[in-house]
Amino acid sequence: FGGVIFHEACGHGLEAAAIAKKASVFTDKIGEKIASDKVTAIDDGTISNSWGSINVDDEGIPAQKNILIENGVLKSYMCDRYYGKLLGMESTGSGRRQNYTYAPVSRMTNTCLAEGSDDEDEIVRSVDNGLYVESIGGGFGGMQFSLEVKEGFWIKNGQIDRDHQVKNIMLTGNGIDVIKRIDRVGKKMKYEKGGFCGASSGLIPTTTPQPMVRISHMAIG
Repeated sequence: FGGVIFHEACGHGLEAAAIAKKASVFTDKIGEKIASDKVTAIDDGTISNSWGSINVDDEGIPAQKNILIENGVLKSYMCDRYYGKLLGMESTGSGRRQNYTYAPVSRMTNTCLAEGSDDEDEIVRSVDNGLYVESIGGGFGGMQFSLEVKEGFWIKNGQIDRDHQVKNIMLTGNGIDVIKRIDRVGKKMKYEKGGFCGASSGLIPTTTPQPMVRISHMAIG
């Protein structure tokens, strides 16, 4: 869940194409505090046998592990050759495209929030009344997002009520607000099979592995 939120709400805003066009709230913010101390965000194309991994990108640059946000501080962008040059930055092995119909642009690979130091059981026990989300379905992404809860349950008095599954609920919010409200991050990374991300250079395989996170508050409806 945390990885999906980051991919949809923040990841695209950290791609050099958006930064160079000044179409992102993260433009000119490298070195600034943009998220909670709990947030370290990574795009890593080198994870062995992962759906979003690559050996080299579509411009011949070897895949890299790119730390985008470290302890809440913006460290880097995902760069292809062209937009990286406009920003005065080297390529990060992020130039990707579906096929030769498209020109490569900066895109994600395996994008996640790094594991934290919080115990997963304790995270659940810390919630008196809240929503536990196991998987996200449809909706629309971007800095302003609205995503369907595909599988979720209420947490009551620190326990997940699995007898009552939540249906037809949307998570809505602003990406930069959400990453400021992450106040717990679990120790265990949960991996997934992956899917496809669509943008100006077509569909590419990506994954959003994720630890458990607690978001202090956000809108549901």
